[in-house]
Amino acid sequence: MVYFKTTEEIELMRENAVLVSKTLAEVGKYIDEGVTTAILDKIAEEYIRDNGAVPGFKDYNGYPATLCVSINEQVVHGIPSEIVLKDGDIVSIDCGTIKNGFYGDSAFTFEVGNVNEETKKLLRVTKESLYIGIEKSKVGNRVGDISSAIQDYVEKFGYSVVRELVGHGLGKHLHEEPQIPNYGRRGTGMMLREGLVLCIEPMINLGKKNIYQEKDGWTIRTADRKPSAHFELTVAIRNDSTEVLSTFDYIEEVIKQSK
Repeated sequence: MVYFKTTEEIELMRENAVLVSKTLAEVGKYIDEGVTTAILDKIAEEYIRDNGAVPGFKDYNGYPATLCVSINEQVVHGIPSEIVLKDGDIVSIDCGTIKNGFYGDSAFTFEVGNVNEETKKLLRVTKESLYIGIEKSKVGNRVGDISSAIQDYVEKFGYSVVRELVGHGLGKHLHEEPQIPNYGRRGTGMMLREGLVLCIEPMINLGKKNIYQEKDGWTIRTADRKPSAHFELTVAIRNDSTEVLSTFDYIEEVIKQSK
């Protein structure tokens, strides 16, 4: 089912989007060598609740935590634990909130200490592909225009696109139609219309596209154990513009201050 949002509903969703963005920035303050992913999860939950919302992921289909914390070759859905971050790691933090009856959802891949140049480039290109996908998220285009733009860009660098995991609509449900793959053909798929709110989220592998689900039933990693990057923003499709509801600005300010 596809749900089109009113202007008033989009404004309520913007509150969630800003809160998710600020939560990721708050978590980013504590990302460092020696920190456990469980501590990051606790920080996020407290921040979300202190700001009048509830974690959007916790207990969703039985998921046990506030954040998905995925390190290095883990693509998504890593469960926070006593695992300690190490120098040179990359860590994707995916966060969701519920406030005013709507969801917020965003993700950012952070660097821990001294990350090698090959992996830094993967992060840069993946984030760039997200903004390229957002540029195609406008009235009159089709889902395939977003998908193909992301795929074409990252494959120029020799990277691969995860096929089984996709972006999605967002609203009163965490995952709504339409699905937004990060690969596909231009001019195919649903036409984009006023009132759609979408999560665009490239999941891009340094190596091959194949993935594997760990025994915990949640964590997805690359089959070849090479690094994977993940960035996600929420956009609202308007007749005269594309509004990016969430932002990396808060995160990037934290990163800038830590250097």
